[in-house]
Amino acid sequence: MVELNCETDFVGRNDLFGKLLVDIAHSAAYHAEEPSDFQENPTLLRTCSVNALLDAPYLQKDPSQSPDPSASIGSAIRDTIAKVGENISLRRVVSVVLPSAPESVQAGVRVASYIHGSTTEPSLGRMGTLALLYLKSPNLKARFVEEAFRGDLAKLERALARQIAGFDTRSIRLVTESPETVLYEQPFMLFLGEFSGQPVKNVLQAWAAQKGLLDSNANEEYQGISVNEFAKWSVGQDLLSDGTLADELSTIETGSS
Repeated sequence: MVELNCETDFVGRNDLFGKLLVDIAHSAAYHAEEPSDFQENPTLLRTCSVNALLDAPYLQKDPSQSPDPSASIGSAIRDTIAKVGENISLRRVVSVVLPSAPESVQAGVRVASYIHGSTTEPSLGRMGTLALLYLKSPNLKARFVEEAFRGDLAKLERALARQIAGFDTRSIRLVTESPETVLYEQPFMLFLGEFSGQPVKNVLQAWAAQKGLLDSNANEEYQGISVNEFAKWSVGQDLLSDGTLADELSTIETGSS
């Protein structure tokens, strides 16, 4: 996820600005490196050095575009500034980085995303959310090959990302202020259907059971699905406020223990 700033809404809606933003996000995802300190810092959402990225190769998302091997992200920004006649600055970047894991691991990570206030392009807007969902079950591989399961999971992912964006969500499980700011304590209003309005924590447990992710015969201590990290950014947000949140990363709230 990338925050790219310009001076006016006119340029913000310009196709050149939109393409630049999409390509920078594509480049940042490509250049993100596997964390070397995962044991000490078990987070998968990592902020990227803006200065380092400005010098990194500029990779266009559209494969039909002829790449310029000499182009950097910084030079692409300068070229766009020359074309639109307005200053553009890269403010911050966060990427999902996954450490290597053996195939025997009966778990997986999914990335949920939502952009609010989009204009010309659905992936561009004034507020963005990334959330990491952790799934663990001896039945996960069997479920995941089913198209219906993948479709239901995609709906759940989008609803969770929209919930984080639409509510004043500041943490996942940890109650430090009002319970209304804690994702797991919020009524899941943006997940329509039989679970709508129930606390997010309860919905995740019920959904995991309904989809066959909980196996009472397995020796796994934790099973099911949980939200482990999220980033919620708004354009112009105070960088001193914590836009990337993660708490109790090793806990799977949908277990039956």
